[in-house]
Amino acid sequence: MKNSAEFRAEARQALSGVWGEAAVFTLVYFVVSFAASAACGTVVPIVGGFIAALLLTPMTFAFTVSFLKQLRGEKFDVMYIFKEFNNRVLITMVLTMLYTWLWSLLLIIPGIIKSYSYAMTPFILEDDDEEVSGNEAIEKSMRMMDGHKWELFCLDFSFIGWILLAILTLGIGCLWLYPYINTARAAFYEELKAQQPE
Repeated sequence: MKNSAEFRAEARQALSGVWGEAAVFTLVYFVVSFAASAACGTVVPIVGGFIAALLLTPMTFAFTVSFLKQLRGEKFDVMYIFKEFNNRVLITMVLTMLYTWLWSLLLIIPGIIKSYSYAMTPFILEDDDEEVSGNEAIEKSMRMMDGHKWELFCLDFSFIGWILLAILTLGIGCLWLYPYINTARAAFYEELKAQQPE
């Protein structure tokens, strides 16, 4: 298994020459997400955030898998985050959020652990055929992440310096940090996928 530095290097190589496009792509996602959350919060104050999360689920999926596409040589397409996905994607991503939330009700730590178990689900949905159900995609992610949750946590934690720097820029640095993190996670998925038995 590659280490965190190697995944980060792979992400930088994939983003080389397209950092500006990645930042614009991320900005569009942020603006639309913020606008939807604000609108839902205004119309339905108590549960507006939950409603916004549901409405933005397909967009969040598209945003995440776009970095896998970029890693594989495809170019960023801003319109992709507005693509209409089938119910399979929506249901699976909602189930992922629901399961994580239910585990978090027990204690924060189990919720965090489960979020890492489910972390590969969007990539699996992107790669697997339509016959794979939502629960099957989640279960496949859990199998892939068995014994690798700590490694993904270490990869995420290795960005702590960049996260602090992004905070110092009043969040502007997130426009470049999010692509960096998401592409490194996509590289992590590719490595796990290559290790899976045929």
